[in-house]
Amino acid sequence: MSNSGPGSRRESLLAIGEVAERTGKRPSSIRYYEQIGLLPEPVRMHGQRRYEPETLRTLAVIDTAQRAGLTLDEIKTLLAASPEDESAVDRLREVADRKLPQITALIQRTQLVLSWLESAARCECPDLDECPLFDDPPLEPARAARTLPPDPASRSPSPGARLGVSAGPAGIEASHRCRTAG
Repeated sequence: MSNSGPGSRRESLLAIGEVAERTGKRPSSIRYYEQIGLLPEPVRMHGQRRYEPETLRTLAVIDTAQRAGLTLDEIKTLLAASPEDESAVDRLREVADRKLPQITALIQRTQLVLSWLESAARCECPDLDECPLFDDPPLEPARAARTLPPDPASRSPSPGARLGVSAGPAGIEASHRCRTAG
């Protein structure tokens, strides 16, 4: 026989330590999410936070959204929608449409850096002065911004700009005509 009285609700509430353990989040992160409005303020019992079981799902949504590159403000906008809000999925699509070009640019920069590093790993030049990987002068910051897609999450030059490369992966390979291992 199940107990559906007022005491059963209290028994289903979770302490912050249990929420942290079940979600892999630190208690300080959970408290921070409350502070900025991603999580509702929990019930207090004897001065201790007690969370509804639904908090676990909300934290899973936050974690997934962060791994997808969403900012906390974007996540807050998505979480603010009520279950009846039919436009919530539209907002999700809008956020995804904004993020896709950023992630595509990040992948392109990563591929550029990967190609350069692969060439560098095969290099058998006697010293850096003789290695063609460093023949092209470093890009000026303004030129680097035009050559490589901007990275709004970073204030420092892109990896390609720091490496002094302005061409795509094929251009790096073509410019690296040094002694390489087979």
